[in-house]
Amino acid sequence: MAELVTVARPYAKAVFQYAIENNQLSEWSEMLAFAAAVAKDPDMVEMLHKPQFTSGQKADLFYSVCSEKLTEAGKNFIYQLAQSKRLIIVPQISELYELLKAEQEKTVDVSVIAAYELSDQEEAKLSETLQKRLGREVKISSEVDKSLLGGLVIRAGDLVIDGSVRGKLAKLSEHLKS
Repeated sequence: MAELVTVARPYAKAVFQYAIENNQLSEWSEMLAFAAAVAKDPDMVEMLHKPQFTSGQKADLFYSVCSEKLTEAGKNFIYQLAQSKRLIIVPQISELYELLKAEQEKTVDVSVIAAYELSDQEEAKLSETLQKRLGREVKISSEVDKSLLGGLVIRAGDLVIDGSVRGKLAKLSEHLKS
């Protein structure tokens, strides 16, 4: 997996730079997300791994599924990936592109797992606190996991804050064992 990310990084940077220069960050985000979903489809994965198909045939297959969602530049990008036998890394390119876009826009997606449903007030206060701490605009998505017993688990990129009762009990148990 790490190898695919390494291969995908220059492509993501190139697309990102192109999108900035042409003021098309959101448009490329949508195109890459759709192309990534197509590239993850089990039938498409199988077709992309078949050696009897040429790069041009694989690109044509991709176009046939994505045609309405891709601009001319998007089609050219897919063609270049097909020629380089890199269509399978479109999901990684999309992920890296989104990270670059979030960095550019000074936003961060935050996943909050709580033991109970957060009220609008609680979510707003949490968002405000995280914005101050991270220095970015925060987009919160939350879910409920009753097994936490209480508290929250917050994930923002590489940062994980485990303020759950379950997490604290696990830490206490580990400390008592040592």
